Amino acid sequence: MLSPNFGERRGGARPELVVIHYTAMPSFDAARRRLCLPEAEVSAHWLIGNDGRSEQLVPEEMRAWHAGAGQWRGCEDVNSRSIGIELDNLGERPFPEPQMAALEGLLGDIMARWAIPPENIIGHCDMSPGRKIDPGQRFDWQRLAAQGLSIWPEPRTAPAPGTDTFCALAQSFGYGDLGIKTLLPAFRLRFRPRYEGPLDSTDMALIADLAMRFGDDGGAWRAS
Repeated sequence: MLSPNFGERRGGARPELVVIHYTAMPSFDAARRRLCLPEAEVSAHWLIGNDGRSEQLVPEEMRAWHAGAGQWRGCEDVNSRSIGIELDNLGERPFPEPQMAALEGLLGDIMARWAIPPENIIGHCDMSPGRKIDPGQRFDWQRLAAQGLSIWPEPRTAPAPGTDTFCALAQSFGYGDLGIKTLLPAFRLRFRPRYEGPLDSTDMALIADLAMRFGDDGGAWRAS
């Protein structure tokens, strides 16, 4: 079943990102119905069930309506530059093995088709901090990173904890200019799930590594 909710990618854009979501719907069929409902005005390129079944709802060369408001690395029209994958999950339970295996196979194919690097596999929470939390705390980003399908930070020597430095590093990595109260929870949701407390040296070490390896200018801070 194809969703009617798509259009042309704007300005000649091509897929450069993959955005991973969870459906927050009670079932695969319920999610598919909503993603194909014209008046809902939402869609995604792919839907993966908790049993591993995958269904394409929008052709990858077209612009699906999955990302909404937000930005990543200065790009505000994320829909025009991304492929959206919805995972059948309420966000409160682990993602089953068949679903993760299907996602891994699909990601590998998409990355090969469109020459998308691992650092451009992101969550809805990354591009829309404070507004979206999917794919949530239960999603296994480290598993994807171990297979070259995403990234994971490697702690390095870092500057002392400071909100201005953390925000500069986070923005170099890809997050928007949103302030520490929004950026820190979003960062931890992805890279330190379920951790709470004030900004600390581990946060700084992790974001410094991400900015150094993947930042738009090699990072706002460099190790001496």
